[in-house]
Amino acid sequence: DLIVTLTKKEIKIRYRNSILGYLWSIAHPLAFAVVFYIAFKVVMRINVENYTVFLIAGLFPWQWFANSVNTSSGILIGNSSLIKKIKIPTFIIPLTSLLNDALHFLFSIPIIFLFLFIFKIHINLLTIIGIFFLMIPQILIIYGLCLVISSINIFFRDIERIVMIFTTLLFYFTPIFYPESMIPDEYKPLIQLNPVACLIINWRNILLNGTLDMHFFILSYIYAVLILILGFHIFKKLSNRFAEVL
Repeated sequence: DLIVTLTKKEIKIRYRNSILGYLWSIAHPLAFAVVFYIAFKVVMRINVENYTVFLIAGLFPWQWFANSVNTSSGILIGNSSLIKKIKIPTFIIPLTSLLNDALHFLFSIPIIFLFLFIFKIHINLLTIIGIFFLMIPQILIIYGLCLVISSINIFFRDIERIVMIFTTLLFYFTPIFYPESMIPDEYKPLIQLNPVACLIINWRNILLNGTLDMHFFILSYIYAVLILILGFHIFKKLSNRFAEVL
């Protein structure tokens, strides 16, 4: 009940005094898709088939990741009055922010399917099943990062700026607007060190081809478990001082 209530609160805050509401959730990745299409398909003439849906298949899951991670630094500070006044399991608060973004990603899937239909890309049962199997490691990876970032930011407020720089750099190191095949062979093994790249590659595989790269799929779940364990460990060590510092 608490998770549902807090998630509803996050959604209400997000759309307070907003006229377009949900449309902003899809406007941002679509706007980036237009910019990258012009820059890389029209100007640089990158050789990628169906480049529009190629971009959309990577930008929508990335947008979910970036939104959740970038806003996680202030989630505990923003709920400081709740933490100080009521004894609740504080690890729930970052989860509600993550679920808010996860719901918006789910609502954006029909838009992705619309583009797939326009470009005559077949959607099969594996595509739909694969979406939910990919959401699991993405949720766990984001949640683990949110636990780390939100707890450390209470004691070290510069973490908010560091996270913004980190996500910006990570965007360019992740094959979102370029295929992983363009990466030189000597650097391709480094893709495996990027948990988000493992996810994005399979998001694109499942949406465009209805297939999964099992190597990156397994890696995603391994990263998910490791990052979640690390997140809970750091959060638990710091949580006893939350009320005192806030």
